[in-house]
Amino acid sequence: MSLNKQEILLSSGTNELEIVKFEVGHNIFGINVMKVREIIQPVEITKVPHSHRHVEGMITLRGEILPVIDLFSFFNVEHGEEEKQEKYIVTEFNKRKIVFHTGAVSQIHRVSWEEIEKPTALNQGLERHMTGIIKLDGTMIFLPDYEKIIFDLESESGLDPYHVKDEKFDQRRTDKKLIIVEDSPLLLRLLVEKLNEAGYNNIVSFENGKDAYEHALELIEDGTPLQEKVDLMITDIEMPQMDGHRLTKLLKDNPLSAGMPILIFSSLITDDLRHKGEQVGADEQISKPELNELIEKLDKYIFQNQ
Repeated sequence: MSLNKQEILLSSGTNELEIVKFEVGHNIFGINVMKVREIIQPVEITKVPHSHRHVEGMITLRGEILPVIDLFSFFNVEHGEEEKQEKYIVTEFNKRKIVFHTGAVSQIHRVSWEEIEKPTALNQGLERHMTGIIKLDGTMIFLPDYEKIIFDLESESGLDPYHVKDEKFDQRRTDKKLIIVEDSPLLLRLLVEKLNEAGYNNIVSFENGKDAYEHALELIEDGTPLQEKVDLMITDIEMPQMDGHRLTKLLKDNPLSAGMPILIFSSLITDDLRHKGEQVGADEQISKPELNELIEKLDKYIFQNQ
């Protein structure tokens, strides 16, 4: 099953996404179509010595060597009797290609981010790796936090994907006001920590675009341009209630907030998808986990007129 991104007609800023639905045991999961390159039948795997227990091994696909993560193992679910229906979902995000071993894959659904609820206490400890839940036709669909899954696997293997190289503290950054919009508690904490170390310590954060937008509206209620109160906003794309593209479009369409620079920091920044951020007026788009590049762009926009 090949997914042609050109056939996906979602316009930027509509606050919608399309998800591919798949099974792992008795649970139904979803993944944003924009992360999916293709869906294939399981192929022969090469085991890798001393690899993480949830990494099945490596496969070769069109000349590329790709790791395979077993979501049955990750979510502690037994492989069922329907092994013939199991699939490999080949993904691309965070500038990397990773394969997820799943159960049966079904149709694509279009949903609004407003329909996606933030997970609270779920069974089996799933909430640690969930970014949202959708109730669709009487079925509960879990949206895993794929970035956190990869982060946890790499961290347990001794890697730090969000390492900042030689970023020195700069006193000029300390009084600059930033808004960060990021729904992953882990990534938000990491982002704030790394920015604090660099000198950016005047930060207000929100876990979805809706709350951030309402905060911005409050700040411009008195008619003052937003850029006089906030130096810059960093936003993710995939978030419950309101995504980063919709947030950017709403702020850039408003004369009182259009002048504030907005940097999109997302796992979905690829050559194929960059045009979506351009359509809504984002000033820059940086792929996770490139924190050094993010800080470099922050400095560019905040200090360009000084």
